[in-house]
Amino acid sequence: MRGYGYDAVVLSGGRGSRLGGVVKARLLSRDGGSSVPLLRRAVAAAEGARRIVVVGDGVAGLPSTVRLVRECPAFGGPAAALEAGVRELEREGRQEEFVLVLACDMPQIGEAVDGLLAVAASDPTHDGVLAIDAAGRAQYLAAVYRLTALRRAMASARELGLDGMSMRALLHGLRLAETPVPRGATDDVDDWDDAIRMGVTASSAEGNREDQT
Repeated sequence: MRGYGYDAVVLSGGRGSRLGGVVKARLLSRDGGSSVPLLRRAVAAAEGARRIVVVGDGVAGLPSTVRLVRECPAFGGPAAALEAGVRELEREGRQEEFVLVLACDMPQIGEAVDGLLAVAASDPTHDGVLAIDAAGRAQYLAAVYRLTALRRAMASARELGLDGMSMRALLHGLRLAETPVPRGATDDVDDWDDAIRMGVTASSAEGNREDQT
């Protein structure tokens, strides 16, 4: 992002109930000649950020600078997870103007990041920008938000309780721009049919759970 700094929050929680309890962050996606955990791909997509916070499950091989935290309560949903990530950024001192927010279960999300950042930096009238997929759906977990706007939204939402709140409910009062992204960039792995279609497989540590689905 030219002229602007940004931090990143990557959400890797969730129970993986539609995957038989398999941890999404540890699912493997082909990257060149090797298989890489989905979480590492998401973190790589955010590598231009000054700081990266992962909320939820971790995997081996993450950069040592990545901070790992858990939302409270655990499995409290994306709004609670995002709040935990923003709080961690605030604990570390100076914050950047923008926060890149990514879910860990989009293998090709790296193709969308540059476009999101460019739109966010070019439009000072909006509180953030959402990726729009090929079907016209807004993706709240493939987005860039102004940190000040997230703080306002979270302050209002705390009165209702963030546990179980959706991202749409959390951010409903913000002025959000939308931008199309490359086809497939925000396709996510919700179940094994998605995984097969995208060439995503279980790691050996998760294989027994996959067999039980």
